[in-house]
Amino acid sequence: MTTFRTFLDRPAGGGSRVTDAVALARYRLSTVLCALTCLLAPAYVVRWHYGFYPTTLLEHATLVCVAVFLVEAVRDGEVPVWRSPYVVPGLLFLVAGAVSVWSAPGRPAALGLYRAYLVEPMALGFVIVNVVRTPARALLVAGGLMAGGLAVGVANSAVVAEGLLRHTYQVTQTPPVVVYLTANAVALYVVPIAAVAGALALHGRGAARLVGAVAFVVSVPVVVLSFSRGGYLALGAVVLGLALSHRRRLVLAGIAVVGALALGLVHPIRQRVLIELQNAYGSSVDSRIELWTDTVKLLRARPLLGAGLSGFPDRIAPYYTHFRTAANFVDPHNIVLNFWVETGLLGLLGFAAILVVTVVSCARGWVALPPAWRPYQLGVLLAMVAVVVHGLVDVPYFKNDLSLEFWALVALAWAGWAWRALPGAA
Repeated sequence: MTTFRTFLDRPAGGGSRVTDAVALARYRLSTVLCALTCLLAPAYVVRWHYGFYPTTLLEHATLVCVAVFLVEAVRDGEVPVWRSPYVVPGLLFLVAGAVSVWSAPGRPAALGLYRAYLVEPMALGFVIVNVVRTPARALLVAGGLMAGGLAVGVANSAVVAEGLLRHTYQVTQTPPVVVYLTANAVALYVVPIAAVAGALALHGRGAARLVGAVAFVVSVPVVVLSFSRGGYLALGAVVLGLALSHRRRLVLAGIAVVGALALGLVHPIRQRVLIELQNAYGSSVDSRIELWTDTVKLLRARPLLGAGLSGFPDRIAPYYTHFRTAANFVDPHNIVLNFWVETGLLGLLGFAAILVVTVVSCARGWVALPPAWRPYQLGVLLAMVAVVVHGLVDVPYFKNDLSLEFWALVALAWAGWAWRALPGAA
């Protein structure tokens, strides 16, 4: 049986099938389309119907990207790389999702979420692993993620800043939004981007360092102006990890602490944080505790299947303690409870295995891969940290853009292992 270490020790690229030069020249159009699809991740909000079939601009971009990849693969006679430690947990996750469609109270809606949150993002990740054969291509795809997320983030920040200056927005209220439905969605998408950008800024070379530095500098105020307290925690974990990764860790950690304290002195930010500490104006902590307690009651009744995809709002209703909770939440707002509710116990275990594989491979890649690939390993590792930290109080995956971002980042990290033997990896 092939072990995890065997996967890491065996390059997928190059070899006897094709020469290195040919391997590097292939899938150029697919690479550009992968970057464009990542750029369009927030465009899932652009929706329309073909008769009864609902779709999005992001879905069209994903399908075109996958189709072009398949055409290029057939044209070049190349068998796509598929062997990896992600195969088994990925299949478990897909099977769990299919079971959750069957067990959902509304199967058409569940099927739509299955294709949008599992099938299509995983298919795009498969394409990215095969086409991103050099760090330069990795930068192109990562740059697409950064550009799309930060464009939305900057637009949202401008609206929030205008509201603060005109005194039309008070931090005791939910922040205004532009593209997304909640400001928390901005932080959920941007903090993982900040992790990759910060890793490139500290450890990249040439264009990668410049792109990373610009993206990181922009991402920090975007997260700050989202006023997402979960986003603050996730960003703090990312910044701490970045500081510890550098040889001047004490200096960087000191700068980070001073910066955090300085931000804490800004009145709107301090007031936003103190809402929770003082339990003033109503605390989201209390409502989340109620929500988690009620979700556990649901899971005790349905421990294996959960509520099914899209089934949480219907199946949690009999277990609600207070109507206020029922009116404000449509998901458990916790990474463990979310995967358990949406995809059942099998889906939770499958996703946990995917996270473990990513963390282990990225940790090893940060040490063992060629220098140009290492920042991506560190960045994705810290992005997974951000997903878990923010996931303690929110939903870091079950959204079109977040699921695509997750699999794109995982694929970028594994591409470093798959193609490390090619000369462009040095």
